[in-house]
Amino acid sequence: MHDTELILTLTFGLTVALAFGYVTHRIGLSPIVGYLLAGIVVGPHTPGFVADKHLAEQMAEIGVILLMFGVGLHFHFDELLAVRRIALPGAIVQSLVATVLGAVVALALGWGASAGVVFGLALSVASTVVLTRVLSDANELHTPTGHIAIGWLVVEDIFTVLVLVLLPPLFGNSEGGLALAVGLAVVKIGLLIAVAMPVGGRVIPWLLNRVADTGSRELFTLTVLVVALGIAVGSSMLFGVSMALGAFLAGMIVGRSDFSLRAASDALPMRDAFAVLFFVSVGMLFDPHYLIDAPLVVLATLAVVMIGKPLAAIGIVLLLGYPVRIAIAVAVALGQIGEFSFILAALGTKLKVLPDEATSALVAAAIVSISVNPLLYRAVGPIEAWAAARPRLWHLLNSRRRGPGGTNPVLPEESDPRYRAVVIGYGPVGRTLARLLKENGIVPTIIEMNLETVRRLRSEGIAAVYGDAARQDTLKEAGLDQAGSLILSASGLKGAEEVVRLARELNPAIRVLARSAYLRERADLRKAGADEVFAGEGEVALAMTESVLRELGAAPEQIDRERERVRTDLFGDTTSEEKKG
Repeated sequence: MHDTELILTLTFGLTVALAFGYVTHRIGLSPIVGYLLAGIVVGPHTPGFVADKHLAEQMAEIGVILLMFGVGLHFHFDELLAVRRIALPGAIVQSLVATVLGAVVALALGWGASAGVVFGLALSVASTVVLTRVLSDANELHTPTGHIAIGWLVVEDIFTVLVLVLLPPLFGNSEGGLALAVGLAVVKIGLLIAVAMPVGGRVIPWLLNRVADTGSRELFTLTVLVVALGIAVGSSMLFGVSMALGAFLAGMIVGRSDFSLRAASDALPMRDAFAVLFFVSVGMLFDPHYLIDAPLVVLATLAVVMIGKPLAAIGIVLLLGYPVRIAIAVAVALGQIGEFSFILAALGTKLKVLPDEATSALVAAAIVSISVNPLLYRAVGPIEAWAAARPRLWHLLNSRRRGPGGTNPVLPEESDPRYRAVVIGYGPVGRTLARLLKENGIVPTIIEMNLETVRRLRSEGIAAVYGDAARQDTLKEAGLDQAGSLILSASGLKGAEEVVRLARELNPAIRVLARSAYLRERADLRKAGADEVFAGEGEVALAMTESVLRELGAAPEQIDRERERVRTDLFGDTTSEEKKG
């Protein structure tokens, strides 16, 4: 049976995670809750099948590497600089408040100062997955609230990476004293960055470019995974730093190249699978009896996450002069913990600093806070209305705001979706449509799989995205959720129906115009959600009909009549079938 432990752990772990993840998603919660519950079910503290803990931990390590690679891949200094005035002080102050409160809880429980620091740090960082999902569901990902929350989270992520690097020398058994250990760690990190960024910045894009030229998606996916795992392992073996830092740097290198979006859409589904195993392995550490044995510990941990952190966030946002609604929304969105909390806790446990009870408290707090967070976010409007109905409280909350010539922060306004369009493909049809859109005041964003075309368009000042349009990340990067129209101009586009379906999910109000090669494809595209479908066969037949009639000397009225009859013959039956369907 030992030879099948890996297969059994994968099969049962992922199967239970799928079942619980599906249920939690259907009832409006984050699937992360389901994955944690799945870990409890297959863990040693509940009856039935028990997954191999050591194998699960090793697969979870891969999950951590790929999670950190994804963080680096999506890390952009521009996003941080845009909201630096609030994100930097806000994240720092909130992290310090949460760390202090967590340390107080740990000291009161007798865990010690070192455990208190690690425990507090684990409570200070919110889940990127949960926050993005909550903002996306509320259609506020690209609003001022979303920009601030994401920037805030970027600062927390950077802070967490630094903590992951510094914890081993701080709490490990280092010879020569703490100062020497920290100094050596800083030197190693400096060497790694000095080698990885300039060398990797040239070699990795060159390698990805060569592989992309082969046209093989499998080879490209494999290359991205090799880059992520290779740099992570190499960083640990050659420079003695954490694999998490190496993976983060690898993500930053790929993210600065032209292949960042394609890497995210093609290769990172593997990350999601291992991330699920990571959450399952964390759930395996949780003992359900802990809720009965130490309910006060769980409540104290929840108080830090869901009361202490949000209050600190509200305070800093209001002090910087932002509106009450943004303060409440940002605070609520950050009032949860997730993947990075578990990564920090796992490292603390490995260093023998954090007791097992702390991990159980973190898991319980994560399950509750992640479950409740979307519900609380829906209450942001009513909370604001309640505060506005109390003049004294409302005046106090808005006391830091300024009028039009003061220091009131300028919030970015969203552009009108009617003047934004996404065009898939830049062949003759795509070029013509893009020119027509620009001449009529509509800003087009082009999605293309030809890298040279994308580079040329960008050099001409035209927004262009390199990636597969059948991937949701590609459509998001192109701003489809804020666009008024989507045009599928490429003929024979693979997965066109899936593109239309994804577009409808991201932006139900968008107008979709699609091109197909054959008449028989119209029904499927219309069924997927396309508003208009232009089939090559039909348009050629109409053009040839008009040309023949002109040659025969037909009158304009006769030409129009025959065109309408041909159109009915070609499209009438198809349209009827679509209506019946």
